[in-house]
Order: sequence, then structure tokens, then C-alpha cells
Amino acid sequence: MTASYILTFSCENHPGIVAAVTTTLTQLGCDITDGQQFDDRRSGRFFARITFTPERADLGEDGFRAALTPVLASLGADWRLRSADRRARVLLLASKEDHCLVDLLYRVRIGELAMDVVGVISNHPRNTYGDLGDVPFHHLPVSKDTKAEQEAHILKIVHDEHVDLVVLARYMQILSADLVDALAGRCINIHHSFLPGFKGAKPYHQAYERGVKLIGATAHYVTADLDEGPIIAQDVEAVTHRDEPERLIRKGRDIERRVLASAVRAHIEDRVMMRGATTIVFPA
Repeated sequence: MTASYILTFSCENHPGIVAAVTTTLTQLGCDITDGQQFDDRRSGRFFARITFTPERADLGEDGFRAALTPVLASLGADWRLRSADRRARVLLLASKEDHCLVDLLYRVRIGELAMDVVGVISNHPRNTYGDLGDVPFHHLPVSKDTKAEQEAHILKIVHDEHVDLVVLARYMQILSADLVDALAGRCINIHHSFLPGFKGAKPYHQAYERGVKLIGATAHYVTADLDEGPIIAQDVEAVTHRDEPERLIRKGRDIERRVLASAVRAHIEDRVMMRGATTIVFPA
């Protein structure tokens, strides 16, 4: 079967962009199977995601890249092309709580997330968790004195395993600015989100004491600004005065699981595009 391809690009908006790209693909003998676009009138930028399947198999990914370069260069576009068959290589980081970690591994196992988990890193030993299958496990304890050495080890694994995406699946350590810079645009975090925002220890207990009526979670790219990176996915759930802290924690775990999985899926399917400090996320 001929491989499908995913093309994403953004450029300054002007008439004829879609026609120029789709005409080129048609001339190359491609069937365009999906196309999504967004004209950002505030910034004047145009964003698009196109999937296509070629009728001819002789060009290959390099051939299509060479054929598309002239038209996309003429548009001044930032663009990316990849075969839809190429699975993302993902590294998962976790601490003591394992609900997001186990959920992602389960979704990979049943084929819901088309990615290869190349390893799990934790500052806690493997016996903290249940069955993680045959995924390589790296126990990397960390303290104030060993943080630089531990993060250098993390980065070595990222390089050695050719990691495309790092997921902080409730990894309760703050990354240094150097590691954040090294993983820019390819590191996703999940955290609770409330109105108002509760920081520090026991956020669900704080929420209960303040009588919140909504709890939620946010998945975002990691930046040097703690918990303020570009948002990929969010969700909320209504709660009442009957929901004591333990119930809030249980509901919060459920929200965190599904929001993180949604964000990871959007990233590995090339449905997320950056627009400054925010994102364009095309629907599945």
C-alpha cells in the first residue's frame, strides 16, 4: 500500500495559497484525503494541515519534499512533511503518581496512540508502579545537589533514543532552563487547573476549602515560565459541595488522564501548530 503523507505549513496570508499547494500535489498524482486551514486575521498568518496519498510510489518522502520545496519557498512558508506511517518516539517521565503514565501505556498497547514508547524515566524505583510491560525503565533519583547530573542523563537518553516527544506524565520535578530549552516544542506537561489557581501542596484540598464549582486540567508545552506554556488541550468537570477532597482528587485524575492523552495525540498527529505563545490545534 502506498504511504500517506502529512504536510503542515504556515505563511503570510494572501490569495492563492491553497490553490498553489493543492495544484502541485494534484500534478504529482496525489489524492488529497483531508485538508484543514485557519486564516489568523490578527497576525495575518495562514495555517494549514493537508494529508495526501500518492498514486505513484516512485517519489517517496524525499521526492515529495523536493517537489514541494519550490512552491512552499515561494510562499515564504515554514513547513513540515512526514510519512503518516512514521511513528513518534516518545519518552515518558513520571514520579510517584502513575495514573497518567499507566493510561498512556494502555492507550499505546490497544493502538489508540500510534507512537513508540522508548522508555520511562522516574525519580522513584520501578517497584513504585505496577506492570509496565517491556518498556525500558530508568530510575534517576534527583536532589538539589544532583539535579544537573540527573538532567544530563535525561538529555543523553533523549539523544541516544532519537526521541521526538517527552511527556511529563505527572513528573513532579521542575525542569531547569537548560533542559527546557533543549526540549523546546517537544515536551508536554499536565497539571490541574482551577479558577482561582491553587499552587503549592494539596491543591484539591485548597479547592474544597474555597468551594470551587469546576475542576479541570491543562496540557501544555513546557517553557521556562512554569505552567504557562502554549496550551494544547483542556477540560473541566462540574463539582459540588458534596465532593470532598478525596472525590475531587479522583475526578481530577480522570480529567488529567484524558486531557494529557488528547494533547499527546494531537502532537503526534501533527495537528498542533505554534502561533507565538499560543497554538492552533486542528481537530481530529
